[in-house]
Amino acid sequence: MTSLRLKSDSPLNNPQFIFGVATSSFQIEGAREARLETIWDKFCEGEGNISDGSNGDIACEHIKLWHQDVKMIAELGVDAYRFSVAWGRVLNQDGSINELGLKFYVTLLDKLNELNIKAFVTLYHWDLPQYLEDQGGWLNRETALAFANYVDVVSRAFSGRVHSYATLNEPWCSAYLGYETGIHAPGLKSKQFGKQAAHHLLLAHGLAMQVLEKNSPNSKNGIVLNFSPCYAASTSEQDITAAGLADDHFNHWYIRPLLEGRYPDLIDDMPDAHKPIIEPGDLSVICHPVDYIGVNYYSRAIYQHCDVDGFKLKPPHDVPLTDMGWEIYPDGLYKLLTDLNDRYQLPEVMITENGAAMKDKLLEGKVDDQDRVDYIQTHLAAIEQAIASGVDVRGYFAWSLMDNFEWAEGYKKRFGIVYVDYNTQIRTLKQSAIAYRNMLLGRTHK
Repeated sequence: MTSLRLKSDSPLNNPQFIFGVATSSFQIEGAREARLETIWDKFCEGEGNISDGSNGDIACEHIKLWHQDVKMIAELGVDAYRFSVAWGRVLNQDGSINELGLKFYVTLLDKLNELNIKAFVTLYHWDLPQYLEDQGGWLNRETALAFANYVDVVSRAFSGRVHSYATLNEPWCSAYLGYETGIHAPGLKSKQFGKQAAHHLLLAHGLAMQVLEKNSPNSKNGIVLNFSPCYAASTSEQDITAAGLADDHFNHWYIRPLLEGRYPDLIDDMPDAHKPIIEPGDLSVICHPVDYIGVNYYSRAIYQHCDVDGFKLKPPHDVPLTDMGWEIYPDGLYKLLTDLNDRYQLPEVMITENGAAMKDKLLEGKVDDQDRVDYIQTHLAAIEQAIASGVDVRGYFAWSLMDNFEWAEGYKKRFGIVYVDYNTQIRTLKQSAIAYRNMLLGRTHK
């Protein structure tokens, strides 16, 4: 029997705890012709960049099918829907407003509010307009200022309709994968680029928070960070040091300046060529108070010593894996949340993404994804544990609402709780969606 369960005394059964589903613009919207070219459009054109050679031109045709998608979301019984706005769909290159694009989001928000579904709006989910990349992208300080202007336009247009804003989704991915390793758009490869892009992204966040404080003071405003808790491959001092170094580079490099106004101490030991240019006052802008931190968690990372960089990733071996090759490790979520809570004065926490790509098969109109149901159940249990240990977790969003364009993996990997046939655009609830719906509709406070 496929099911998800919440005990009657579970903190997740609290009427204030928010359950939702999440998507992002480039991954589902399609309607490529109605927006500006983005760095991901350009990246998709590069040979070998996307594993199946696909792109986001059509995706899930959400722009066309949004009415049925919102109806589907409502029928799942969720409290909230997290989605992102495409920068290049609402603003033209000359700075004028794309009225049609902006109207799409305003109409979507009005419908969500009519259905009593809280709107969690992500303002940047990786789809930087290409013309800004041509001017340096996130290596150019001016992009942070352009972002603040975009946020001003959007937040004024959305006035009173949004429950929560996230300035950025996963700046680590944008900076490290996009500018340091080059496996995501725009595909640049430089250690100096990685940290500089990260700094400008965080600066953009801080500037946007100032705008949101003015334009949308009644919404919950924050940022979404992805974390992979770093474990040592052995008990050796070298491996323990390696894990700590990776933790500072990949996790604390993003959250520490947000909450404490300073980068990890490793910045002092980095070669000057790899250090970001930080102007006076930047860190005070970056650590503008946030109402919440969004946490995206999928798996842990195991590190061992490496003479070159100080650490290297040890691939998972002999453990349960998702279709992405990521270890299924719910204990990592508990450790992550409690470690962050011990180390920082955390604001409220939202689990803004959690889920798994699995080898889904549509057979006779059904998708039996018990492995995904088990994944969700065990991670909800980890959140319950974390709350019992004193972490102020206020919500959980399943990633993703539906199968979609999975970035460098194209359409090969399916994260959705809803199956999408990309030839027909027919949506089919997987067993995980049915289980999620039944759990939510069965909550004792409903």
